[in-house]
Amino acid sequence: MPRITRSGIGYDVHRLEQGEADRLLVLGGVTLRHPQGLTLSGHSDADVLCHAIADALLGAAGLQDIGHYFPNTDASIRGISSLEILRRVSAIIADAGGTIINIDSTLVAEEPKIGPYVLEMRDKISGAIGLDSSRVGVKATTNECLGFLGRGEGIAALATASVETAVE
Repeated sequence: MPRITRSGIGYDVHRLEQGEADRLLVLGGVTLRHPQGLTLSGHSDADVLCHAIADALLGAAGLQDIGHYFPNTDASIRGISSLEILRRVSAIIADAGGTIINIDSTLVAEEPKIGPYVLEMRDKISGAIGLDSSRVGVKATTNECLGFLGRGEGIAALATASVETAVE
C-alpha cells in the first residue's frame, strides 16, 4: 500500500499561577523550578510542550485533537503525566498505521530559562514516543516582554510533526 508523509501543527498555552506544594512546573517531561515558584494550571500536569507535540502528531496522522482523546472532563486522567499522553498518542498513531518521522517544537516563556534542560527534554520526549532523540527538536524563545507571555502570565509551545501514513 502506498504511503505519504503528512505534517501537523500543535499549539498549547497554560496560565502560570502560584504552585501548590505538591505541584511543580513540568516542561517536556522535565520538572523545573520557576524563579517565583510558579507552576502551570491544567487538568493534567499542564506540560504545554508535550501537549503541543501531541496535537501536532495527531494532526499529522489525520486524527482528532488531544481534547478528544484526553478531555479535561475525564477525572480518571486528572494529574496524568504528559509523557504518558505522548506514549498513548504514539500508540494511537501506530494502531492507525502511522509512523512518526520527526518533531520540532518551540517553548515561549520569559522564565524559567530552558536552555539547560533541552537535551533532557529531547530524551524524555523521544523515549515516550519511541523515536531517536535526533529526530526531536526542542527550542526556546521569549516573547520579548510583549503581551501575556511577555508579562510572565503563562507559557506557550508550538510544534510541528511529520507522520508517515497509508494513502487512502
